[in-house]
Amino acid sequence: MKSTSKVSDPSPSAIRESVEAFPLDEPGAALPFTSRLAREQGWTHAFAARVAREYKRFLYLAATAGHPVSPSEAVDHAWHLHLLYTKSYWRDLCRNTIGQEIHHEPTSGGAAESAKFGDWYARTLESYAAHFHEPPPADIWPDPARHAAGMTASAGRWVDTSRHWVVPRPAWTRVAFWKRLLRKPHADTP
Repeated sequence: MKSTSKVSDPSPSAIRESVEAFPLDEPGAALPFTSRLAREQGWTHAFAARVAREYKRFLYLAATAGHPVSPSEAVDHAWHLHLLYTKSYWRDLCRNTIGQEIHHEPTSGGAAESAKFGDWYARTLESYAAHFHEPPPADIWPDPARHAAGMTASAGRWVDTSRHWVVPRPAWTRVAFWKRLLRKPHADTP
């Protein structure tokens, strides 16, 4: 969806240059965007800075790829955080930098939605390689199979660990445990 824009040159190269230069970290802020992202996700500052860069690349693709795009989980964490900075996101980035609204559209669940977002994610990775002339970093943009399975080292977290414990789930609560157990022959069966 296009919006009223202050963007003087809406060409893809101008959008790319403007998005790359867009300041996510407010100068002088006691807790800048990248530091907050690192803190909230339990990442190093260096990793959060890399995710912020990839988030900007994602925004560029969202504006120019010509098809729906879907972020990696790490990039989605950056996007969610940026949406909280409403003036920065809607006015400064979307309207004044990109020249169009980039809406976050979460899944409504189900197999069809999973397939749709899986396709969008795979197309996003293809467009990434085509636009940036390099593959996306695998630690931030896992391959589609790992992404769909939620197998990402950089997945981040949605839990406030200052208020809640995060404890690994015991093996006996997993379906695979029970399948293995039920397949094993027992000594007391004929």
